[in-house]
Amino acid sequence: MGYLALLRAPHVTRLLLGTLLGRLPAGMTALVIALALREAGTPYGRIGLATAAYAISAAVGGPVLGRIVDRTGQPRVLLASAVVAGGGYALLALAPGSPLAAPVGAAIAGLAMPPLEPCLRSLWPDVVEEEQLDTAYAFDSASQQILYVAGPLAVAGIAGLFSPVAALWVAAGLGLAGALIVATAAPAQAWRAPVRAESAGLLGPLRSPGLVLLLVGLAGAGWAVGAQNVLFIAYAEHHTGALPGGAGTLLALAALGGLLGALAYGAVKWRQTTATRTWVMALAMAASYLPLVTLPGPYPMAALAFLSGVMLAPLLAAAFVLVAELAPIGTVTEAFAWLVTLFATGNSLGYAVSGNLAEGSLRAVALCAAGGIALGGLLLFGARRWFRAAPVAPRLAQPVPVG
Repeated sequence: MGYLALLRAPHVTRLLLGTLLGRLPAGMTALVIALALREAGTPYGRIGLATAAYAISAAVGGPVLGRIVDRTGQPRVLLASAVVAGGGYALLALAPGSPLAAPVGAAIAGLAMPPLEPCLRSLWPDVVEEEQLDTAYAFDSASQQILYVAGPLAVAGIAGLFSPVAALWVAAGLGLAGALIVATAAPAQAWRAPVRAESAGLLGPLRSPGLVLLLVGLAGAGWAVGAQNVLFIAYAEHHTGALPGGAGTLLALAALGGLLGALAYGAVKWRQTTATRTWVMALAMAASYLPLVTLPGPYPMAALAFLSGVMLAPLLAAAFVLVAELAPIGTVTEAFAWLVTLFATGNSLGYAVSGNLAEGSLRAVALCAAGGIALGGLLLFGARRWFRAAPVAPRLAQPVPVG
């Protein structure tokens, strides 16, 4: 009943669907860049440069756009960034074989990726009742798991029916459509960040030691996911034909585990503090990764893939609440953007390190994945005394129409 009540609340379905639609390009881009550039005869070295340009630019652009949102509001930033990002995708689509245009287009698309995810999380306290916040963040986290499956599937379908370049145009259109849906919604139009605390200074939300420790700990979760991706790909190569769907099946099962885990988390009325839930979920996630080290046969491995995904989305759902509690006044959108950036950075590092290990030992890759989240969980446990909520500012959003 908690989720039904949530979805019946005014604006919730629109905001969720708009955010998912607008963020679908984030789940498409790495694959579609590789396919489009390869079709144009681009060597793998330049493909790697273009995908790295996108990832690095997105990591840099997210917090910058988040800070601008905190200062100016959501609609203008969402729409302007979607238009600019669309221009980046267009440049990629028009000149995928260009050694200059392709990485520049990828960098523009990443730098201006609309900050829909942090914007939505900033809106939740003004859209739902306080007792629904945990459910809202959990459902939000669960819905994000769809992107890990839907993005690559959308690319494969569009590329198969038309071409990879067509998928680039679709990504540009989806980003703009999603931003338009959210930016024109009443909560986004009414939302205003509280007046920024003077103590925030140039560092903004990173002025909070507790928030910095939280973000670094969550980078360990990103590391684990990146290393897990490499593990599943390499494992599937070693068991060719033994598991229908290969690595895609393992990745989809992990995403399904996260979806169900988040839904279960949001259905529970928790008595523990948010800080306690966060480090407990992180250590539970580490425990769920450890069995991967056994590298069993394909079907037991499928079960372990599902198990390993169960705690990720609940961890992020708890972390979303904690980020909002720890962020200094007037910096909450930027704080959520930093969460996205640190998680993505950890993911990239885990991917890179485990990629070098994969040639030698799959067990080393599994240990790399489990070690990343174990260290992150231990850091969160050790830093739990720093997770004290920042002073609460009065909500400055205008009343949101319910009609």
